[in-house]
Amino acid sequence: MGEHLRDDLGAEALLPDGGVRRVVSLVPSLTEAVAVSASDLLVGATDWCTHPAELDVVRVRGTKNPDLSAIADLSPDLVVANKEENRELDVRRLRERGVPVWVTDIETVPQAIASMRRLFLEALALDEPGWLTEAADLWDGRFEAPVEAPSSRLRAQPPSPTIAVPIWRDPWMVVGPRTYTTDLLSRLGYDNAFDDGEDRYPHVELADIDREDIDEVWLPDEPYVFTESDGPEAFEDVPTRLVSGRLLTWYGPAMLEAHRVLRP
Repeated sequence: MGEHLRDDLGAEALLPDGGVRRVVSLVPSLTEAVAVSASDLLVGATDWCTHPAELDVVRVRGTKNPDLSAIADLSPDLVVANKEENRELDVRRLRERGVPVWVTDIETVPQAIASMRRLFLEALALDEPGWLTEAADLWDGRFEAPVEAPSSRLRAQPPSPTIAVPIWRDPWMVVGPRTYTTDLLSRLGYDNAFDDGEDRYPHVELADIDREDIDEVWLPDEPYVFTESDGPEAFEDVPTRLVSGRLLTWYGPAMLEAHRVLRP
């Protein structure tokens, strides 16, 4: 009998007695995390798993339409998925085939650190990767607001820059509340102009984004591929900035670069 562990959603995953030796990842950021930490374990990944660049594993289609038969044929000891990235239906169908699946649930930077620690230490039974220890140290100071010295309360604090992050156009969609991206931006010292409401990725009109009380619009290269000629030209009142979608949305080794590159 193997070891019974529970993933981030409390679902049970039966892992083999000899430990996990074959992993299929359905999440680009987790693919990178496993590949740079224990590359010999990774046997399959989605077409969207673009990092590291030299990754050479079997491709199992996309995050929303994985090839379940191809995954099963790889005989993985564990499939790594994510609540937001992957469909519950695909997770259920894999489990019905007898394939163990570990689902992560990440909406904040602290959740990312904790979830990846559980993945590596518990599910994969590995030592904590150096990049994860470094990421935890880098971001730890951002977990709680700093305590102000008494004299500093007398000085006016500059307002945080307000930004908007579109993820699609025609129709326009933006990053909203209760998302990893919004939490990461907040810890870097930015305010998300759309950090309210019920929808985590609301549809908006262009006029809702191109307004003077927003300091800057960040245009990532995923999921919509904004470029110098596709995106900035739509805005008249707000400066735009092309940014890496990987730094905004990928938890894992990308968290180190995000902390260095995206700070004000």
